[in-house]
Amino acid sequence: MIIYRAVQTALLAGFFLKSGECLASNGSTALIGDEDMQTPFPEWLKEFTNITQWPGLDPPYIPLDYIDLTKVPEFERYQSGRCPNISREQCSFDCYNCVDVDDVTSCFKLSQTFDDGPTPATETLLENLRHRTTFFVLGINTVSFPHIYESVVERGHLVGTHTWSHAFLPSLSNEEIVAQIEWSIWAMNATGKHFPKYFRPPYGAIDNRVRAIVKQFGLTVVLWDHDTFDWKLITNDKLRTEEQIFKDIETWKSQRKGLILEHDGARRTVDLAIKINKLVGNDQLTVAECIGDTDYIERYD
Repeated sequence: MIIYRAVQTALLAGFFLKSGECLASNGSTALIGDEDMQTPFPEWLKEFTNITQWPGLDPPYIPLDYIDLTKVPEFERYQSGRCPNISREQCSFDCYNCVDVDDVTSCFKLSQTFDDGPTPATETLLENLRHRTTFFVLGINTVSFPHIYESVVERGHLVGTHTWSHAFLPSLSNEEIVAQIEWSIWAMNATGKHFPKYFRPPYGAIDNRVRAIVKQFGLTVVLWDHDTFDWKLITNDKLRTEEQIFKDIETWKSQRKGLILEHDGARRTVDLAIKINKLVGNDQLTVAECIGDTDYIERYD
């Protein structure tokens, strides 16, 4: 059996240790999901996929009868940072800040959102929150730390999908994009007994090809209008400091609205999130509350 690695916020920074573990901000290696503690691979998923265990970082493509790839526009695939070659027609958020009319980009109250969990660091954040918030989780982390995921749900927070393993979706084939999304949903099905309604693309990397696939799952794309760039603290980027982030928070508070992008994949960013929460206060909303919609497409008994 595979021991599944927790994908930490360091994914955003793009560095790994040889074992696939990620270096945490305190200089120690992040905890690895214990195989014995994972969400059990459900029988219904074994029957449907003919697979007997959760996949590694690259999940296999399983065709779904409600996903029609012939309806996906044939835009060119691109790698991170290759924006000059991308047409405006593709409506790339990561390249041109282009958004679709159905994308959620803001909120009428200033509200925090968190990507890349659940991880052991998430537990500290949960202990310090006194309001509902939104977590966009990785499927591979969900099955690796099911008890933390369950704690998020039990405390009433909203959970959306952030793909299976934090892939840069525009660089993938249509089938690979489907795999990243379907396995993340199955992880949430098996662990939290619900079908997510909200989706946030890793790196904000989304164009109309990716959107066409995401929408066939019934998911609503959620982006942001305030970025803390908190992950840069993990890489010790001297161009981004806590003081600069707090200054930005004060500016955003004066505007009284927006969705703040943060991460709960590492203790360093969680410690910062707790400080930001004190600055923003508890009068915050989940993404569903921001747009007056339901929390999940479906809940299961």
